[in-house]
Amino acid sequence: MAAKKQQTHVKRARELRVKERRERKRATKAERSIAAQGAPTNGHDSGAFPDTPEDESAAGMAPAEAR
Repeated sequence: MAAKKQQTHVKRARELRVKERRERKRATKAERSIAAQGAPTNGHDSGAFPDTPEDESAAGMAPAEAR
């Protein structure tokens, strides 16, 4: 069995750091965008779907198999 080169581990670690940094940057931009629109940032009371009930049974929606 051949051993992996140390460079492979370093490259993977660097790629992972870059990926995580990009994800954090996207999240920050999304939060700033929401804040600029004046919506709450706690996630639960975002108002994205105000007419949608949280429980499907409250909306009278049955599973597709039951119809």
